[in-house]
Amino acid sequence: MAQLPSTAKTVIIGGGIIGCSTAYHLAKLGWTDTVLLERKKLTSGTTFHAAGLVGQLRSNANITQLLGYSVDLYNKLEEETGLGTGWKMNGGLRLACNQERWTEVKRQATTAHSFGLEMELLTPSEAQELWPLMDISDLVGAAFMPTDGQANPSDITQALAKGARMAGASIFEDTKVTDIEIEDGKIRAVITQGGRIECEKVICCAGQWTRDFAKRFGVNVPLVSMEHQYMVTEPIAGVTPGLPTLRDPDRLTYYKEEVGGLVMGGYEPDPIAWATKGIPSGFHYSLLDSNFDHFEQLMELALGRVPALETAGIKTLTNGPESFTPDGNFIIGEAPELRNFYVGAGFNAFGIAAGGGAGMALAEWAHKGEPPFDLWSADIRRFGRPHFDTDWVRARTSEAYGKHYTMAWPHEEHSSGRPCRKSPLYDVLAEAGASFGEKLGWERPNWFADAAKGETPKDVYSFGRQNWFEAVGREHKAAREAAALFDQTSFSKFALKGPDALAALNWICANNVDKPVGALTYTQMLNDRGGIECDLTVGRVASDEFYIVTGTGFATHDFNWISRNIPAGMNCQLFDITSSNSVLSLMGPNARSILQKVTNDDVSGEAFKFGMIRTIGIAGCPVQALRVTYVGELGWELHLPVEYAQTVYAAIMKAGRGEGLINAGYRAIESLRLEKGYRAWGSDIGPDHTPQESGLGWAVKLGTDIDFRGRAAAEAQKAAGVKKRLACFTVDPDVVLVGRETIYRNGKRVGWLTSGGYGYSVGRSIGYGYVRDAQGVSADFVASGDYQLEVATQRVPAQVHMQPLYDPKMLRVKV
Repeated sequence: MAQLPSTAKTVIIGGGIIGCSTAYHLAKLGWTDTVLLERKKLTSGTTFHAAGLVGQLRSNANITQLLGYSVDLYNKLEEETGLGTGWKMNGGLRLACNQERWTEVKRQATTAHSFGLEMELLTPSEAQELWPLMDISDLVGAAFMPTDGQANPSDITQALAKGARMAGASIFEDTKVTDIEIEDGKIRAVITQGGRIECEKVICCAGQWTRDFAKRFGVNVPLVSMEHQYMVTEPIAGVTPGLPTLRDPDRLTYYKEEVGGLVMGGYEPDPIAWATKGIPSGFHYSLLDSNFDHFEQLMELALGRVPALETAGIKTLTNGPESFTPDGNFIIGEAPELRNFYVGAGFNAFGIAAGGGAGMALAEWAHKGEPPFDLWSADIRRFGRPHFDTDWVRARTSEAYGKHYTMAWPHEEHSSGRPCRKSPLYDVLAEAGASFGEKLGWERPNWFADAAKGETPKDVYSFGRQNWFEAVGREHKAAREAAALFDQTSFSKFALKGPDALAALNWICANNVDKPVGALTYTQMLNDRGGIECDLTVGRVASDEFYIVTGTGFATHDFNWISRNIPAGMNCQLFDITSSNSVLSLMGPNARSILQKVTNDDVSGEAFKFGMIRTIGIAGCPVQALRVTYVGELGWELHLPVEYAQTVYAAIMKAGRGEGLINAGYRAIESLRLEKGYRAWGSDIGPDHTPQESGLGWAVKLGTDIDFRGRAAAEAQKAAGVKKRLACFTVDPDVVLVGRETIYRNGKRVGWLTSGGYGYSVGRSIGYGYVRDAQGVSADFVASGDYQLEVATQRVPAQVHMQPLYDPKMLRVKV
């Protein structure tokens, strides 16, 4: 056995497909002093028993791009390494057995077109020509993606390992990592049974072992193990090597060809959690006992699709544990709790499909300090406080597993692990008819049902207008014509304090926060490429203190970004005070008269201008009032200690009785912000989008001589021009937009919608998306085009707008 090195640039823990792919890509980047350590044998954790289907399409463009990279890599890996991979691009079929599923499939086909993938819609008989063994009596239609395929998980992992060695990386099997040496928050070395390896970075790709291992070092990785079964048949007449993979979501099952027979597995609605008390010691190259009783529900569904299974011989029923996550997406990136500790785990049984791309992304992240493109939907920083509790993670993960093949409805909410984090107003709002959604554990009112109208506060899902459409319209109307009160307690709230707080924040922020005490600043925080890492509001509450407000779901991400970008040597501290304050947002043309009734402080337009933060008194409570809006109306966000929330809420509602004030929820906020053209981070803007591209260049302090992170990139782009530009699109109100619809300019595909919804004031469906052109995109280029949107494979005429649809001059906001 080769001698362990005493030093390495990077140590990768785990020799499954993700670890080997990461080693391969790091070595290709020139980090030949990369060491991969596997406690037993390569693939012996969970990779060896993976089913091996490789699909590409996801609801996120960049995750789809990452999976497409896997396909490109697998196409050439055998030739490069000389090892067989079992990879074949035999295409993938997806079936629809009812009209709602057919709508979903058509929307998926449009998403594929948006992301540049070929996806064909087929009739039942056309689908049967590709897959002759199936019964099509209940089939409405199918979709075929010719570039999908399948691979042999162990073979492809061994090929990646060989490629890593060929490029200079070192791989050691039977080498268990026992500890990580950390000094003053900095990784110093990895300790193994065979010795100590001094290193700068650790990349943990330990599969289902990752959560417990990382927890030892304060890193939270929300994944749990679930049993996952598939059967392998003896050869079946008519099964050919080129048979496409098949997904039959209405029957919860998938299929692929294997040695003339079939692999058939699925995602049952009642999954079985595994290793709830810990993974047994020495578990490797191990499977669980076959659970025929539990698999029977899938077998019955499969027999209706593939009658030949009834007489087929069964080779094995494989039951292997896989790691799954609470939202069904994998976990990747640098841990916010520990610098230079990276994670690639929780692949939800699509690790083979993701392996090539995830290894590339992890390698580039470790190599350059940032991902190759925006991977927010898989970023480890998307998690928060509820995800520290394994019972909560397991409950939510079980639900996500059971929904793997159920309909992916627009606006769908999870039901498990709820309620978890509650505003002090939760019970009051529930009594008022609130239908709650959940984000990062927080219960948030989405909309309010009117019992007098026979409404029930429960979502009824469909691909058309859903049952809350009229209720949200009432809330929207109140915000535009009278007043609405929104409970936004879930906002993430930070305090930055210290003598260097201003200097640090002005380096991190793109906008200038050097304003008088009492001023608010809307700002982005940029990466070195000029991309938007954070989008938030900063209030200066003292000469050495700032109050920072950002979105609910961005608590971990934004805290991490700010804290890690405070320049070394500067004296200031960042605190998360989210749980200390409730937030009531009072919005609408009557907001001022209502607010004036409950406070003795002057809230007139002259005394309390837009963009100010002041402390006012309401019902005995000191309230930090922020004159700001995300709905495009006169209004205030009222931030107050949680113990006062019910008292202040009651006082405001009482004062608003004669002013048309009503409760309103987050779905109304979405409709209102779409009309006003406000951007949403994570969809309309993010690390791959710059202020100049997204119409936010006015919020960047290029007119000053103040340096800030991303300034050089912002200056260069402003001088050179942009190759994509965010625009607003409207279509007829009967067309339902939800995002990812394809944008066509003069008949050419130029992008897709980043968000979509309905504007009740303008009476149109609204979408936002980037218009792209390699030669450059000016405002005139956008405005001069003739546009169509592809919605569920049908093109509809669209109008483009470069100004907000509602109050473009901000007259209502600043009154």
